[in-house]
Amino acid sequence: MAVSEAREDVKLLGHWVSPFVTKVAIALNLKGVRYQLLEEEIRSKGGLVKSELLLKSNPVYKKIPVLIHNGKPICESMIIVQYIDEVWASRGTSIVPSDPHERAVAQFWSVYADEWVIKLFVMLRATTEEAKAKAAEEAIAGLQVLEEAFMECSKGKSFFGVDSIGYVDIALGCSLGWIGAAEELCGVRVLDEAKTPQLVGWAERFLSDDAVMRVIPEVGKFVEFGKMMRAGRNVEPAAN
Repeated sequence: MAVSEAREDVKLLGHWVSPFVTKVAIALNLKGVRYQLLEEEIRSKGGLVKSELLLKSNPVYKKIPVLIHNGKPICESMIIVQYIDEVWASRGTSIVPSDPHERAVAQFWSVYADEWVIKLFVMLRATTEEAKAKAAEEAIAGLQVLEEAFMECSKGKSFFGVDSIGYVDIALGCSLGWIGAAEELCGVRVLDEAKTPQLVGWAERFLSDDAVMRVIPEVGKFVEFGKMMRAGRNVEPAAN
């Protein structure tokens, strides 16, 4: 599906703090698509102030991110990523595998990665040492499963998408800033070279890509935001 550069109008409703919004921003950057980020307001205690544009664009779930392309809204982060890959197919490398089986496998692991991100926020929300330890154990176990998935999907190369950042890379990589913040705030090593050495190397490569560096801030920014949200006991990814 080709789109004329002259009539492209691309807006992204979201907030930098949301890993789900980060997915979309990375995909847009990988495709070299110019876009305007319209940041939703987040209250000091973590609650999302939903704009009229957001409520109009995503009336069912009322969540970020929403991509508005030439006035038409698209919702749900991984659906948006696939849309970007299809609309701007001639730009950059493919994000979604063209082979049906490989595409199905990538979609499966992207769903798993999304579920894992929620576990990370459960760890951040924990109010007792027991709850934090249990949540950390589950998060680490989930990463070990993803370590095995990486070895299978990457075929010995750099990314889940083999030679370049792909669908699963985006689904998991969007959370790397929050992983660093969770490690500091909870005092638990989540991405551990002893337990998940392949993912540690993958994370370094992912974060060094220009398309990623432009949208994932330094860990300290997530830490400060996390402290503010924990003070209000309302830690949420605020996205889908």
